[in-house]
Amino acid sequence: MSKQLKLGINIDHVATVRQARRGNTPDPAYAAALCELAGCDSIVCHLREDRRHIQDRDVYLLKQVVKTYLNLEMALSDEIVKIALDVKPYQVTLVPEKREELTTEGGLDVIKNFEKIRDNVKKFTKKGIRVSLFIEPDRRQIEAGKKTGAGFIEIHTGRYADAKTEQEIKRELEKISDAANYALSINLRVNAGHGLDYKNTPAICRIKGIEELNIGYSIIGRAVFTGLESAVREMRDVMKESV
Repeated sequence: MSKQLKLGINIDHVATVRQARRGNTPDPAYAAALCELAGCDSIVCHLREDRRHIQDRDVYLLKQVVKTYLNLEMALSDEIVKIALDVKPYQVTLVPEKREELTTEGGLDVIKNFEKIRDNVKKFTKKGIRVSLFIEPDRRQIEAGKKTGAGFIEIHTGRYADAKTEQEIKRELEKISDAANYALSINLRVNAGHGLDYKNTPAICRIKGIEELNIGYSIIGRAVFTGLESAVREMRDVMKESV
């Protein structure tokens, strides 16, 4: 790969710890600064409709303090769209969202929700906000994603991360590789993420065409024991050694 693979850090679970006591610490904005000092390429946060971790104030503050770029994950609810248009992050990543889920369980169904997605892509691009669609490694969804006007997709790697057998892992990696190649062939740029950790990330790094990996849970979990800067640098090292 000619370009160095980028690393986006999702800081949602810093806010998860804070919200457990509805306190002021740990502060996601401070966490973002530490991640950037450790060499990450972007900061990711998900403003969910139920506000289980990241709060509105966090998003506005992150827009002010992030020095790399802010990638706001979001569902297409009118309330969240309004906030995103006001904040104007560098990028929004459109994701599906269900209230009862522990974390995002799959990719956005672009085909089923095509008109709504297309209309909102227009709203964001008009404001100069880059748009990515979080979708399964499925050619039909990727083709529909291209037609919405979005410039990026983020391939959902959760099924790969959950795979148990070597055969399952190989099959999921092939799907991701095929999806990345197809997206590139129709002039979409490609990111990937979900469920990636220090052990399963190397294989994803070796797939050509992916620009950035978005990783959160495993890094925040490692940081409990090693410190956040060390956890980020360790993931950077894993990625550098894998390509």
